[in-house]
Amino acid sequence: MDEKILEIKNLSIEYPISIGIVQAVKDVSLDLHRGEALGLVGESGCGKSTLGLSILNMVRPPGKIVSGKIVYRGKDILSMRDREILKIRGQNIAMVFQNPLTSLNPLFRIDRQFLETIQQHEPDVPKKDALRRAERILDALGIEQKRLYEYPHQLSGGMRQRIMIGLGLIMNPDIIIADEPTTSLDVIVEAGFIDLLNKLRKEFNLSIILITHNLGLVAEIADRIAVMYGGAIVEEGTAEQIYHDPLHPYTYGLINCVPNINMDQQELITMPGNPPDLVNPPPGCRFEDRCPYVMDICKEQFPPLLSHRDGQKSACWLYKEKEAAPWKS
Repeated sequence: MDEKILEIKNLSIEYPISIGIVQAVKDVSLDLHRGEALGLVGESGCGKSTLGLSILNMVRPPGKIVSGKIVYRGKDILSMRDREILKIRGQNIAMVFQNPLTSLNPLFRIDRQFLETIQQHEPDVPKKDALRRAERILDALGIEQKRLYEYPHQLSGGMRQRIMIGLGLIMNPDIIIADEPTTSLDVIVEAGFIDLLNKLRKEFNLSIILITHNLGLVAEIADRIAVMYGGAIVEEGTAEQIYHDPLHPYTYGLINCVPNINMDQQELITMPGNPPDLVNPPPGCRFEDRCPYVMDICKEQFPPLLSHRDGQKSACWLYKEKEAAPWKS
């Protein structure tokens, strides 16, 4: 897991609307290594999906990437021409969207959708060979080959999601971006889906970016976790660090909001307040209005994402003078 294949540097994205400009992503920096699973976690509306789309340069007007770079194997995706980026989409970096029923074309059988994906990147591949490749992918996904010749509406939700994974895998990409991939699935199918992702990751040496608000889900697969709040990364670390030793007050609060069947608590713990208005965000930390440890500097200066022990990072002014999280004292 030493080879760095993707690096996001100081990325900011804005969306102009009638009442102002939404700062959807602010100064985000991340990297991804070969064979690694990175979990991108946060509340709805925090910028996770927008960040995922930007990796394929799919932020469309009126959205605009105002600064930063996205470097894939040494080349900046944001500076590529349309022809160059089309070669990368699907072939090198694939995306699995939240709702497979709206992502798959309802008018075409599954075989045609696999054929179009393959022939977009390898136009000289004979149809027979392309279909054989699709059948092998279905076998690996635990789907009968005859399902290849059915329409999306004839498949269950779990099968459609696996078909989307298959379409992502068919060109043997380096990276799969899975955007809330289990939202429409029940817990049993969700567990099977995570097992499948882990299996395929080992088999194909995939790098995975899992975008979700489900902390339990990301714990099952992620090596590292980046926590987003209000369009910014507020904490980054290994799964063990994030779950057992969070540094940022938002991460700490987020983990405490998860129900725990091993504890006697009768009521769910909630985080007071609301996410920030991204049209008029606070000048300092975007969590300051909800933070029980807020200081004057938090209201005035946006905190940088700084490294602490063992590579764990947090964007919090608490550690300017303290080494330990205040909830540990």
